[in-house]
Amino acid sequence: MTEFNTPLLLNIDELNPLLENRDDILLVAVCQKEVFQHKHIPGSVLVEPAELVSGEKPAVGKLPPEDRLNALFSRIGLSPDKTVIAYDDEGGGWAGRLIWTLDVIGHQRYAYLDGGLIAWLKSGYPVTSGSAAPVPTSYRVYVNTMLLRNKEFLLTHLDEIKRGQLQVWDARASQEYAGDKVTAIRNGHIPGACNLDWLDLMDRENDLRLLPKDELLQRMYNQGIRTDVPTITHCQTHHRSGLTYLVGKLLGMDITAYDGSWSEWGNDPDTPITTGQER
Repeated sequence: MTEFNTPLLLNIDELNPLLENRDDILLVAVCQKEVFQHKHIPGSVLVEPAELVSGEKPAVGKLPPEDRLNALFSRIGLSPDKTVIAYDDEGGGWAGRLIWTLDVIGHQRYAYLDGGLIAWLKSGYPVTSGSAAPVPTSYRVYVNTMLLRNKEFLLTHLDEIKRGQLQVWDARASQEYAGDKVTAIRNGHIPGACNLDWLDLMDRENDLRLLPKDELLQRMYNQGIRTDVPTITHCQTHHRSGLTYLVGKLLGMDITAYDGSWSEWGNDPDTPITTGQER
């Protein structure tokens, strides 16, 4: 097995040398099929966002069952010695969701291509079009349920969240967090949760790369998010919180995710909810 020495955050200028010198790279674009067929980084295979979620209401963002994950990762040619380099066309949400999924199934060899397709295009690198035909494998997933935080876990640990011993990072927009925007039967946030919009982690005016580490840390600090506290992140369907999960990994945080997210919590008539900007 090739020694794993790829950094978690990969600059686009570092990608081509890797692709030229290593045969253990699996470059994965997480985007809609139409986008992929129009343009993608040469050598990529496609994972559509719908393949990473269960799609079952109300909590449509939950992890798919093992048979679907087996089919997905076998189709794209994943094997234990492959290093997945994930990217998307939106700033890291879906790529982060893929990396979270890889963590859950125990595949630790991965990296995120900072800025993804947008940064690649802005730097003038070539793209290609059409479909891809990866060489399939017979991959078997083993889901680590310890990395799956569910509604019952959060309900059991609400006192720890309120005391700051456990942290919930809500990656939705502030209007959703406050309950001003209707996205479920009940709206607001988990009591004690901190709110930092996933969009505020990236350079939206340029190429969607992540902000520098010191700026990320400052924005997190301003919203009460600490790096030294066990953290559970979520959004509406654990798509946007794919990026906050990734940022947590980059900063060395003890971070997991609640994949049921607000689509589950907000559609349950019995879960406690706080509204407004108060935690």
